Amino acid sequence: MLPTDTLTERCREKALELGFDVCGFVSIDVELRRDYYLQWIEEKQHGTMAWMERNNDRRLEPRNILPEARSILMVGLNYYQDDPDMRGRIAKYALGKDYHKLMYKRLKLLCTWMREQGGAQKPYVDTGPILEKPIAAQAGLGWVGKSTLLLHRKHGTFLFLGSIITTLELSPDNVENDHCGSCTRCVDICPTNAFPTPYKLDATRCISYLTIEHQGSIPVEFREAIGDRIYGCDDCLDVCPWNRWAQKTRESKFHFSGLPDLADTLSWTDEDFSEHFQGTPIKRLKFPRWKRNVCVVLGNIGTTADLKVLQSLAQSDDEIVAEHASWAITKIEERSSNGE
Repeated sequence: MLPTDTLTERCREKALELGFDVCGFVSIDVELRRDYYLQWIEEKQHGTMAWMERNNDRRLEPRNILPEARSILMVGLNYYQDDPDMRGRIAKYALGKDYHKLMYKRLKLLCTWMREQGGAQKPYVDTGPILEKPIAAQAGLGWVGKSTLLLHRKHGTFLFLGSIITTLELSPDNVENDHCGSCTRCVDICPTNAFPTPYKLDATRCISYLTIEHQGSIPVEFREAIGDRIYGCDDCLDVCPWNRWAQKTRESKFHFSGLPDLADTLSWTDEDFSEHFQGTPIKRLKFPRWKRNVCVVLGNIGTTADLKVLQSLAQSDDEIVAEHASWAITKIEERSSNGE
């Protein structure tokens, strides 16, 4: 077997050869904020994401996933691109193809190489009880900022993360210091005040949670704050000063492939929706929630030209879609009567 330092650097080189932008290592006994996480769960700030309550014996003790493990490898893949010119906004991570399969395939190739070096591995891309962001920070890939996102000196806030738990002994990287300083731009810009304090997110107020994870009616108190955001929100990412060095992703599969006008998508069938968003994160949303979100956006930025399709949806058998369409109609008519 190769010496530890040599094996570590060979492993890093292999990860970069496979197309990852950054790679770091940390001991399996990584320091995690156990009490903070459990309190966050107890305060129900994870909303309806019940999966975050399960498997915490492994989430907070990675060694329990693979008892013989000695190290964790973390990789990052840049997904930054400019927002497309369209009516409505989609979070940058969801503009192109889903990153899960793409990254997992590459991680499996890396695992094959690591197995040849004598290791046993378990790879994850948001698919297991892993606290990716704090582990990535401990592996030298950046620091967890006041937005609770991982910040990297070169790639800013725009990194997909993947992990491999391994029995190989790999040299840990140096931990990056927190470089947020006195800046609070990410906290201050949040339209729904989802940060009760810096470094803490109340997911139940977050636009990403409300438009993606939340399955019911979007609370009226947040609808105007959602603005033109159809799927997710990048406000706390875009405003970060560390993104001044962000470069467009090299991965063509992440590039935006186009979308009809929002009002036109409301006339789609379920099959149309599935076909257009095949292989993207948005497909998991499913058509009813897409219509719900588009209704909210049109309620905020739509015109009288959008009323016809909204009036049709207001008669929908889906009570949530019908209610959001009616809300949108009211908002457009209010703006029209005020001459806006």
